[in-house]
Amino acid sequence: MTEFWSSLLWLLVGGVIGAAISFYFTKKNFEKQLAENPPVNEKMIRAMFMQMGRKPSEAQIRQVMRSMGVKQ
Repeated sequence: MTEFWSSLLWLLVGGVIGAAISFYFTKKNFEKQLAENPPVNEKMIRAMFMQMGRKPSEAQIRQVMRSMGVKQ
């Protein structure tokens, strides 16, 4: 009976370690992808303003970038 609990404990420990390692590498990969392919950039914001029939100033573009939480 002790052998069963020992096996179960090692299974859980292995699962926790595997989950932690998977989380770490997935997070690193996701951050790398975001850095290489940002979701929104200044060119996209300019295009959106132009589609609305407006010519945006640099201050407006920076304000939109800040409001979206995008680092410049």
